[in-house]
Parts: sequence; structure tokens; C-alpha cells
Amino acid sequence: MAGARRTAELDRELEALPPELRWREWMHRIEAVLFASATPVPREDLARVVGRGASVDLLIADLAADLEGRAFEIAKVGGGWVFRTRPVYAPAIRAAADVGDQLQDLSEFDIAVLAAVAYHQPITRHGLKDIFGKEISRDLIGRLHDRHLIGTGPRSPRRGAPYTFVTTEQFLVAFGFESLQDLPDREQLQDSGLEKS
Repeated sequence: MAGARRTAELDRELEALPPELRWREWMHRIEAVLFASATPVPREDLARVVGRGASVDLLIADLAADLEGRAFEIAKVGGGWVFRTRPVYAPAIRAAADVGDQLQDLSEFDIAVLAAVAYHQPITRHGLKDIFGKEISRDLIGRLHDRHLIGTGPRSPRRGAPYTFVTTEQFLVAFGFESLQDLPDREQLQDSGLEKS
């Protein structure tokens, strides 16, 4: 009810403004929402701050064009949009601030397990053991889970109904993927030597 009241207080249509100023105001609203959000904002949430006939996709495209040449950009990740610093400025940010990369303290094996979950989800610890030829520790699973890179999936239909693991929206955000379809093709990984045939 409170969410509906807040939306009702917002003049979405802006009919008193000329069309070009209305469009600009809708762009500013989307910019403000993205700026204030720490997580990707889905289309349906952005649609609540613009007129009923306005295209969120076109507003995003115009906003992205306005940001050309700036140090940050709009990126579509995890089913929504976020502001992010352009990758070329990452060294400057690391040099100036203690920003700590959530993936930085993961080992190569941790990343390999994360990749296995991404490509084979939903997967059990036993399934991971089959891939790596050794038991995958609960601690490793816990590290990935604590960083919100993996979550619990459906129970496996196997005896004992073990838990399965799946990647999360945070996984998509951390790696800059819009969806799991953006994962590198497994044949490309094999060709590059990153995955065995």
C-alpha cells in the first residue's frame, strides 16, 4: 500500500511539460534511480518513474548517449541496469581508494569451482567432486555463498535429496554478465586451453 501511495504522489506523465522537457525529466529520473541503487534495477522498476507510454529502453539509450566520454556508463547486468565505472579507469580507482575486489581473495580453484557451478547448475557437491576428482569442501562452498556468488538450488532427486548450487544475480553483476547466456562458449574455453576436452 505504501509503495502504491509513493508512486501515486509522483507525477509520472508530466503533461504540463513540453515533450522534449518531459523526455529529459524522465531520463533524469532513471539516472537518479540508477545512481541511488547498489544493485541492478529491472525495467519494471524503472517504468514506475516514467510515463505510461515512455519506452524505458529508449530512455536508457539516450541516457547512455549523454554519458559518452564520461568515466562511468550504464550497463545491463543481471536482468537490470546499473551505473559502473568504465573498465579503463579501474587502475585509477585501485590506486586512489581501498575498494577491495570481492573476487580478488578467491583462489584459482575457488574460481574454477564457481565456473563449474555456472556451467553445470544446478549441481551438487558430489557432481563437483565428479568434475574435479576430489571432494569440494563445505568451506569453499561457504566462501562462494557468503559472497552471494552462489545460492542453494532445488534438492537433487538423488538418494538423500542433497542440496544443489546455482549462481546468483550477484555472480552476474560481479562478472558483468547480463545473463548466463553471456558465459563464454565451452568450445572457446577448450580452444584457449582453459578447459580440458
